[in-house]
Amino acid sequence: MLRNGLEPWHLLVVAIVIIMLFGSKKLPDAARGLGKSMRILKSEVKAMKEDVATPAAGPEPAPAEEATARTIQAAPGDAASARPVPESGATAR
Repeated sequence: MLRNGLEPWHLLVVAIVIIMLFGSKKLPDAARGLGKSMRILKSEVKAMKEDVATPAAGPEPAPAEEATARTIQAAPGDAASARPVPESGATAR
């Protein structure tokens, strides 16, 4: 049954159904939004890898007057998505 699981005409049928469901005007906006999401995800993963790569010799307690939030950088060309991230212990909902 799944020997020839995905043939070229299957992709054509799927593309036609997607165009009929969403319309040709909304597809570029959806692709643009998906691209922005992928750039943000990539920058988040990079930031997490950098956080893990720092040596954990011993955390120094931060003074109360210097409590600053780490800022996650926006994806290139998307300045509106940068947002401050609170330090550990605080959650935003």
